Amino acid sequence: MAGELRLRAVETAEGRREFIELPYRLYEDDPKWRPPLRAETKDLIAGPKKNPWFEHARARFWIVSRGKGVIGRISAQVDDLVLEHMGAGTGQWGMFECTDDPAAAELLIRTAEDWLRKQGMTRALGPFSLSIWDEPGLLVKGFDIPPTVMMGHHRPYYERLVEAAGYKRVKDLYTYELPIDSGFPDKVNRIVAAGEASSRIRIRSVDKSKFAAEAALILDILNDAWSDNWGFVPLTPAEVTHVGKKLKPIVYEDLIRVAELDGEPVAFMITLPDLNELTADLGGNLLPFGWAKLLMRLRKPKVTRMRVPLMGVRKSLQGSRYASLMAFMMIEHIRRAAVADYGATRGEIGWVLEDNGPMRSIADVIGSDISKVYRIYEKAL
Repeated sequence: MAGELRLRAVETAEGRREFIELPYRLYEDDPKWRPPLRAETKDLIAGPKKNPWFEHARARFWIVSRGKGVIGRISAQVDDLVLEHMGAGTGQWGMFECTDDPAAAELLIRTAEDWLRKQGMTRALGPFSLSIWDEPGLLVKGFDIPPTVMMGHHRPYYERLVEAAGYKRVKDLYTYELPIDSGFPDKVNRIVAAGEASSRIRIRSVDKSKFAAEAALILDILNDAWSDNWGFVPLTPAEVTHVGKKLKPIVYEDLIRVAELDGEPVAFMITLPDLNELTADLGGNLLPFGWAKLLMRLRKPKVTRMRVPLMGVRKSLQGSRYASLMAFMMIEHIRRAAVADYGATRGEIGWVLEDNGPMRSIADVIGSDISKVYRIYEKAL
């Protein structure tokens, strides 16, 4: 290949611009790619003033050029909460993008590993861009389906580049997809009817006028429900506030449900319209007219797909009959709203850990199929 490789740490405004811009060139001929909003990526890597993840983590970013153009990028990060919950010495890397240039990919990954070693890390996990709450995993199946809101999309050859650097699979994350406009199988309808007949169960929509209180409630259930899951890192109050502010424009009361048992909130389900459908023609830009277009579309969005990114029930009820009843009731109540009020015809559930048996069973019962697989890799340093 023409030209020598040149590696640069991202330390200037121009470096950050080049880091952010790379995917728009790499995927310009991929009809399934959905350009993220540049402002979102800029805030993600900007530091603690824009992203409270940096209050408990540190990261470095690099770009690599060959000739005149940037052809690759990567991040490396050490998160104090990851060290606490996933084990001492666990470093991570992510935001990996590269042309099909094995030497460039090797240089990027080796640079990230070297930095992690200097931080005292003994194991590298990736990709995480930047945390498990952002875009975890490398897409290894499902390249023919556009990603939904807040999900990643990668080139098929990335798998080869990562594995050539000595990485092995540690965990797969699945997304499931299904038609939702024709209803669920009879078995599901019977479960929902049984739940609706119980005086102990109440399924309610969130109250957006009490947004902070509802967000705190869902966080409390989430941190309890997911605490034993592989890769779990609790969201901090500052992160919840940040995510809430970011998501509030696409939060619709009838698409987020809370389940109460004997008057106590014990479970929740969050569903988001596929924002990618509403931003696909903006090219990643909100200026000069993207903001106005997006705000108009968000007033009464009509989308084909809905995504369920988060769902959970308190640990004390997991595996119980009531947990099953509430889960299917929330799914069905949101399905009705998604079809009737937003015109949705398909739903996506994910990501789901490969060893999350209860959630995978629910996905099977409602008639969904695995549509995408995202892979987490690890390597001893």
